[in-house]
Amino acid sequence: MTSHSIPHDPSLPCTMALRRALPRMSNPALAEDLLFLERWELSPSPGAAAALRVTQLRRANPELAAEIRAELESYRAGGTGRPS
Repeated sequence: MTSHSIPHDPSLPCTMALRRALPRMSNPALAEDLLFLERWELSPSPGAAAALRVTQLRRANPELAAEIRAELESYRAGGTGRPS
């Protein structure tokens, strides 16, 4: 995956999994948390605080977190699609 496949607007989701989930989110803070999770899965940031936040988000949203990780891994492995 290259940086060209990541949208320039950090408020937009990269994965189809998150694109499907966001319209069901009525809480803007939750949507922001899930965007953070997706961005972290794309490019993990160092630090205990970020890792703790990601762990909490994964625990609270296990199916979505797994879908995001699987989709991104597919892209990294040369899957047919890519985040846009």
